Amino acid sequence: MLHRHLPRRTRAVGAAVAAAAALLAAGLSGSASAGTAAAPSAAETLRTDAAPPALLRAMERDLGLDRAQAQRRLANEADAGATAGRLRAVLGADFAGAWVRGAESGTLTVATTDADDVRAIEARGAEATVVRHSLTALEAAKSRLDRAARHSDTTDAPVRYVDVRTNTVVVQAIRPAAARALLSAAGVAPSLARIERSADRPRPLYDLRGGEAYYIDNSGRCSIGFPVTRGTQQGYATAGHCGRAGNSTSGHNRVAQGTFQGSVFPGRDMAWVATNAQWTATPYVKGAGGQNVQVTGSTQAPVGASICRSGSTTGWHCGTIQQHNTSVTYPEGTITGVTRTTVCAEPGDSGGSYISGSQAQGVTSGGSGNCGSGGTTFHQPINPLLQNYGLTLKTTGGDDDDPPGEEEPGGTWSAGTVYQAGDTVTYGGTTYRCLQGHQAQPGWQPPNVPALWQRV
Repeated sequence: MLHRHLPRRTRAVGAAVAAAAALLAAGLSGSASAGTAAAPSAAETLRTDAAPPALLRAMERDLGLDRAQAQRRLANEADAGATAGRLRAVLGADFAGAWVRGAESGTLTVATTDADDVRAIEARGAEATVVRHSLTALEAAKSRLDRAARHSDTTDAPVRYVDVRTNTVVVQAIRPAAARALLSAAGVAPSLARIERSADRPRPLYDLRGGEAYYIDNSGRCSIGFPVTRGTQQGYATAGHCGRAGNSTSGHNRVAQGTFQGSVFPGRDMAWVATNAQWTATPYVKGAGGQNVQVTGSTQAPVGASICRSGSTTGWHCGTIQQHNTSVTYPEGTITGVTRTTVCAEPGDSGGSYISGSQAQGVTSGGSGNCGSGGTTFHQPINPLLQNYGLTLKTTGGDDDDPPGEEEPGGTWSAGTVYQAGDTVTYGGTTYRCLQGHQAQPGWQPPNVPALWQRV
């Protein structure tokens, strides 16, 4: 059933259209008042120009692009994420998801349940599509599936996700009957769901720069996700299935390295390791040929965006984001909230880095296939991991703090905090709404980054 609105909703959308048109005139990534300096674009905020040659070469190889296309794709994806975030705030309960497409991610599509929203979407330079189900409704249905899966064997229907492009909840199944049984147990209407037959049986990929190898209790091998700090303690984020709290680690050179401080698996797939004084956290991921790929933040990329992975078995590989908030059942149990991608991986890559441009995305969890024939992999998003353990992502930068002697304006915004889309903060007496999930850092105060924050 299409969602109906009172007349005042129509007037609100009309006002949103006018506001959107005004912003469009100033560019998709933000606007500037007459006589003031232009606000930084989303691509500038997320430092897409910082993408190193190794990452661009991997995108060229795995996505069939040339160098200029790879650079334009990263910039377009940054702008699309900011635009989608603004439209999500405008559309409210009507919002049904957003995704990019095209070799250069040049087209952003935003879905809505109300045809009255089409003008507001198009005024922001995006394509509009009117669908039956809101993103909230689809995610609620997926939550019911996850709850039902806790009480049944779902190894024959191991993957569940919201597919915004088809406006359905998808259950991937080796046996369709297992998927039908799960849908029935969850009370999910057939109109909301789609069963996709697949032979894949995802499993964890067992066996301080992101992507480098480390060894657990001198036996199993995994990969470092992202270097982090917790106060003065240095360490790194990785996958929970790689080790349990108390397990010791040694580095790629077999030198004693650290100890697992926390680990969650199954349920989620997150962990962190505190390292000893011999190891220093750096804001880099290991790229092709051992080159450094810098990390400048953790803004979540949209569906359809390019993403690359570094792992100690297969090195650099790239692909695209298929779905966020996916649930997958491994032989050890079900994990939720992971992101599904087309990037290949193999045993030993577990825990390794996923990065879009210079923005950290997550740590390798598991998947199916390999880097010879191709495959599907899942990553544990980095922001929930940072939030769960109170960690701060190690990033490049350094000159973005306020000048000495200047006091930080009061408010609830705080560097180091993980914010999700829709969160609100105050800063300098003004309220702002978060447009894209990220961990805040110095220099990313709300007035400075319209790609991440919108004044309300």
